Amino acid sequence: MDAPAQSEQLDRIDPLDLDPSLADATEIARRLEADAHLGLTAAEAARRLAAEGPNELRAVRPVPVWRRILAQFNDPLIYLLLVATAVSLGAWLIEGSQGLPVDALVIAAIVVLNAVLGLVQEARADNAVAALSTMTAASSTVMRDGLLTTLPSTQLVRGDLLVLGEGDSVGADARLTEANSLRIAEASLTGESSAVTKHPRTLPAPAALGDRLNMVFKGTAVSQGVGRGIVTGTGMNTEVGAIASMLERTETHPTPLQVEIGHIGKLLSVVVIVIAIVVMLTIVLVQGVSTPADFVTVFLLGVSLAVAAVPEGLPAILSVILSIGVQRMARQNAVVKNLKSVETLGSASVICCDKTGTLTRNEMTIQQLLTASGRVDVTGVGYRPEGDVRQGDAPLTDLCLRYEAQLVLGAGSLAGNAQLTEKNGEWEIQGDPTEAAFLVAAAKLEGTTGHMARFDRLDEMPFTSERKMMSTLHQETSDGSLRIFSKGAPDILLERCTFLQVGESVVPLTDERRQRMLADIQALSAQAFRTLGVAYSRADENTAPLDEADEQGLIYAGVVGIIDPPRTEVTPAIKEAHRAGVRVVMITGDHPTTAARIASDLGIVEPGAPALAGADLDLLDEPGLREAVRGTSVFARVSPHHKLRIVDALQANGDIVAMTGDGVNDAPALKSADIGVAMGVTGTEVTKEAAKIILVDDNFATIVAAVRGGRVILDNIKKFLRYLLSSNMGEVLTVFLGVLLAGVLGLAGASSETVVLPLLVTQILWINLITDSGPALAMGVDPEIDDVMARPPRPINERMIDLRMWMGIMSTGLVMAVVTLATIDLFLPGGLLPVLDPGSDDLTVARTAGFTTLVFAQLFNTLNSRSELTTAFHRLFVNRWLWGALLLGVLLQVAVVELPFLQAAFGTASMDTVHWAVCVGMASIVLWAEELRKWILRARTRS
Repeated sequence: MDAPAQSEQLDRIDPLDLDPSLADATEIARRLEADAHLGLTAAEAARRLAAEGPNELRAVRPVPVWRRILAQFNDPLIYLLLVATAVSLGAWLIEGSQGLPVDALVIAAIVVLNAVLGLVQEARADNAVAALSTMTAASSTVMRDGLLTTLPSTQLVRGDLLVLGEGDSVGADARLTEANSLRIAEASLTGESSAVTKHPRTLPAPAALGDRLNMVFKGTAVSQGVGRGIVTGTGMNTEVGAIASMLERTETHPTPLQVEIGHIGKLLSVVVIVIAIVVMLTIVLVQGVSTPADFVTVFLLGVSLAVAAVPEGLPAILSVILSIGVQRMARQNAVVKNLKSVETLGSASVICCDKTGTLTRNEMTIQQLLTASGRVDVTGVGYRPEGDVRQGDAPLTDLCLRYEAQLVLGAGSLAGNAQLTEKNGEWEIQGDPTEAAFLVAAAKLEGTTGHMARFDRLDEMPFTSERKMMSTLHQETSDGSLRIFSKGAPDILLERCTFLQVGESVVPLTDERRQRMLADIQALSAQAFRTLGVAYSRADENTAPLDEADEQGLIYAGVVGIIDPPRTEVTPAIKEAHRAGVRVVMITGDHPTTAARIASDLGIVEPGAPALAGADLDLLDEPGLREAVRGTSVFARVSPHHKLRIVDALQANGDIVAMTGDGVNDAPALKSADIGVAMGVTGTEVTKEAAKIILVDDNFATIVAAVRGGRVILDNIKKFLRYLLSSNMGEVLTVFLGVLLAGVLGLAGASSETVVLPLLVTQILWINLITDSGPALAMGVDPEIDDVMARPPRPINERMIDLRMWMGIMSTGLVMAVVTLATIDLFLPGGLLPVLDPGSDDLTVARTAGFTTLVFAQLFNTLNSRSELTTAFHRLFVNRWLWGALLLGVLLQVAVVELPFLQAAFGTASMDTVHWAVCVGMASIVLWAEELRKWILRARTRS
């Protein structure tokens, strides 16, 4: 297309819809009515700022306090408890409003306590997230009225002339007009670990975000060089803003725990109504009701049993247990923003993670060095100059190889602009990470840094994308001689070399030697190393200033292999995740070869496993993508929408997905995942906002530890559900069977009342008070009993209370009812069992014994409920809170039986030693019966 035609086409395009990378910078300036040399005037910038708004992302509206409070009550179990409160209050009014409506007040207090716990935890998480946020606002340098001006980045407008220098944060999207050795770190946006070299030339065709080399983007950073550009997008009209918009449109899903508790709440609602109706009808049909007082008694019993069937402590206990689990995770550097999110990690079947900064250190490191005399390995990772330079497994003793290694590392360090400094014991870099890698490696080889100190820099030819190399001119302080040091793409550098360094000698670079050097370069590239060659030459006094003619006839010194190394703690963490049946998937913007190498080193995939690139994903429809993600664990060169598609495809396959990340490009996928995990140190604010969990230490191993913690919490939730429901079932079956079999048990003949009950209403409420709270709460903080990482994740369609658990709940409840009624029968004449002490006991004593047996049976049931298969005697004494709750329960029961004022309130009578021994012995049958059931289940599991 010729220039007039192109200009005519641009005139028909609104600047906001124009891809600036495809248009000439001069044309972009014209369309934005900007000056590419002097910038905007202050008045025009102020006008645009008022019209377009500040350069910031649209803030998430804070949730009003009243909505946060109401959200705590948005739970089916809470609805059920509120109904139970209303029914209990109605029964109290019907009974004559005598005393306080204790039951209604207790349930209401539990509902309020649950809401308070939820609000407190959310506030704690908000404070922790705020503490992780940076407290300083970013600033930018622009030309205003022809003068350099530094201002807050929020005041940038379209048309501003942005001036960039090394170390600056890019404040807005801009089309470059000038670039001198400009390299931009775009990992937070694209996931690419290496800095990208920029230039101002117009691109010939549309390109992916990471390949728009004439553009700079908001949220990235200048690692080297200088440049200028015209701001083309601010706020939500930047690439970061586009991701933020995608984030707003991304739906969040309820956690598996929320789904399961909702299911349990609905199920219990039906069960409660059925229990109340069946029991009341049974009493009416079996015993008959003739007076209004009898109707009130039957109604109160129905209500009491309905309340007994509902584990009213469940929401509060659930919140307390999750809160304790969250506090434990916070001590392990994981901040949980929502209580119910912690359990989701325990159910996760896939952990999707970014490579750069999550699995790797985001610290470029030289690991290998190849010269004419052989290979050298550099130990140690990151920017801390700890490690050494070795020849294989042995110290570097070959003098020729040592000299060559010193030359490569020293020359590579001098031909750069990075700085390595120590501050408070921490090592930091300024400048390009690749150049810093030379400084770190040079510090590991004794004597190299001292040789570098002998040279003073005189001139520099910066790196350009055309030349793919840079050179510096130095003078040796001892004799005044001049040296040119060069580094760059090894194949390009070799073309400019005519000599080769061999030990301390310089020999001609023959074709055979050149081919051998090229083979070395290819060998490093095949191992996913980023390669940089190093060369040098002697110069004369007329060399300065440097030009390209001086970069000929160089002496080739060698090539280094650079990689962003994996974190040392990641490999064992991945191994532990695999042991737990959790698949780890790497999703990165890096090159497929590099991604596959890192994934193989970490144990994510077997060596040789391929990576699927973003371009391949674009060719797949949704069914094809769902099939692809089943067998692929490495995805490379992906964009934000690819990450989102991968997460959605995994979820469509039935996986519970945890997604980790630190860059803006990770945020939409983090929000869509079942559990989003953001990095607290390197993570952007957009990412932290989207995530449900934030890792303070950016440590992947913390995620796996959180998976273990989540599974322990899930186990503990199942423990107290098993305990509460089986104990409550014991109460319901005791009353139901006691009424149904009143004549057989001797209850009917022991009283003149029309309605004879095995337990009084007040006794049922007492049982709920002392057995449904303390022991259940203590079980919620139980340590790990079974090896939770030795089993696969819980399938997404598996009920927390499955058929086997329901069978256990029913069988335990039935045993409780049988031993309770049998105890009553032992102390009443006319029943099935022979009376232990004829003539000495009445209905009050027998009922007290049954009441006590049921309480003790539920206390024994706490030991049963700690595991579905493991014996109760395994790690019996590890939970001191549980034993404290059991002791308290025993003391309270003794008090309610033996203290006169409590006897009057709860209809009990004192018992002698025989009675107490019978109660304990009968109650223990629950423990032995459950041990037998577990033994049978273990035998079936083994077979």
